[in-house]
This record gives sequence, structure tokens and C-alpha cells, in this order.
Amino acid sequence: MTRHKIETATRPSGTRARAAHPERPAAADAGSVGPAAALPVRPGEDPWTEAEVAELQQELTDAATELKAEIAASAEAVSGLMRDSGDGAGDDQADAGTKNISREHELSLAANARDMLAQTERALARMAQAGFGLCESCAEPIGKARVQAFPRATLCVQCKQKQERR
Repeated sequence: MTRHKIETATRPSGTRARAAHPERPAAADAGSVGPAAALPVRPGEDPWTEAEVAELQQELTDAATELKAEIAASAEAVSGLMRDSGDGAGDDQADAGTKNISREHELSLAANARDMLAQTERALARMAQAGFGLCESCAEPIGKARVQAFPRATLCVQCKQKQERR
């Protein structure tokens, strides 16, 4: 396996510009992680170890499993709330309102879990291919500490701050 380095060139202003990142070979199968040395890090950070990459992948896989279970439970709860919504005979407006709020809350939780699952599955897919650990906006390394804290991160801190200001 070959190691790829991020090449830099110096701009006239003396700052360093990032050259095009060479494509890393895709992993043999979608469930495997490429070599830890191929994952980008910011200057001054220790390189990824195989154990750290395996731990990160396991964390994402476990999160996906938990989210799938949460989505199934939410779907069952919403189904139950929908069944009970017809049994409103004798309910006053407050009871009907409470049932509507409960149903909307469950729907919101289910939608949030589906979004988190999509982000988690995307992170797992990116981990098996080139691009994991690189900011989708500026193509600079996201940072090992940020990825370890939030494995679904697709933007570096600076780009995320810019996005949130908009």
C-alpha cells in the first residue's frame, strides 16, 4: 500500500497553498477501512493509527444500529398514536391538542433520527473511500480531534463557522 502526502506550494504572499489531493484507492469493500496513514491530519497532529480508525468505524457502525432501532420504535409509537387519534369520543379540546403534540413530537424525533442515520451512513461510506477527514468546502483536513469528537463532520471548524453565520 502506498502512502499519499498532501503536497503544498508557496504562494507569492508566502502562504502555503494546497495542491490537488491525489486520489486514494477505494477500500476493497465498503465495510473495510483504508490504511490509517491515508487519513488526513492537520499540521501538528499525530497520524491516525489503525486502532483509532477501527474504533471510529465501530462507533459509527454502533450508532447506525442504534438509530435504526430508534427509527423502528418511533414508527411503532407514531402508528399507535395514529390508531388512538380516532378514539377521541368524549375528549375535550385539550386532550385532542395533547394527542396532536405527542404525535408531532414523535414524528419530529423520527425525522431527526433518519437524518442522523443518513449522516452516519454517509460517514461510513466516506471512510471506505477517498475524502474522509477532508472538509467538503475547502478540501483541507478537518482535524483528527474534531473527527474523533464528531465522526459525521464534513466541514472543518472554520467552514462550519462560516456556514452557521449565513
